[in-house]
Amino acid sequence: MNKSIFPFLRLGILAALLSAAPVFAENTATVPAPRDGNWVKRHEGFLAESKARTGQVDLLFLGDSITDGWRSKGKATWEKFYTPRNALNLGIGGDRTQHVLWRLQNGEVDGLKPKVTVLLIGINNTPNEKDGVPRNTAPEVVEGVTAVVKEIQARLPKTKVLLLAVFPYKQKGDPMRDKVAQINAGIAKLGKNKRVTFLDINQKFLEADGTLPLDIMPDLLHPNDKGYQIWADAMEPTLKKLMK
Repeated sequence: MNKSIFPFLRLGILAALLSAAPVFAENTATVPAPRDGNWVKRHEGFLAESKARTGQVDLLFLGDSITDGWRSKGKATWEKFYTPRNALNLGIGGDRTQHVLWRLQNGEVDGLKPKVTVLLIGINNTPNEKDGVPRNTAPEVVEGVTAVVKEIQARLPKTKVLLLAVFPYKQKGDPMRDKVAQINAGIAKLGKNKRVTFLDINQKFLEADGTLPLDIMPDLLHPNDKGYQIWADAMEPTLKKLMK
């Protein structure tokens, strides 16, 4: 065999080995991403609201539809507990961790100086897509929530983060309930940071046997007016201390 072709054989073998190497998918929960046009319009509305309230926000809420719901089913409770505290709600229904990351990186909290930021995010990363493939694994969701917390701290260096456990989802025995428990066990560790307080109020929503009552979360995900009152009451002692 002609020795001059050895280097090319080596290159061919190397290329084959590289092509056979496993390719690890990027964790979508940690990659900032926008959504559709209507979502962008809501983001732009938040930009305008944040700008109008520069220096006037003491309490900030970030999250998905459960946080967004303070505007509807939780409105009366919001006006009682949070309007007097100069609160701002930046929750958008359907958001995942990557969407909140994008919003943070694109100006929504610029100029704000809240004493406390209440964060509830991650549930929309948990379901399966239509083809049955999970959107994200529990460890990936933990990484996504961690990325959001770090982004908040970078952009709001003086805020205290009140990180809530992901609320109960589905009934006991459902795999999603177990997945949420895994996520909460992971993000609880973020509470070791002196600027982050982790708070799990999930037992306040549940019966003693773990059943999620339909008169609190009719769709086994979103609180109704009663559920928002439970949320506010359960969070109040911790929030009151952090707001000082």
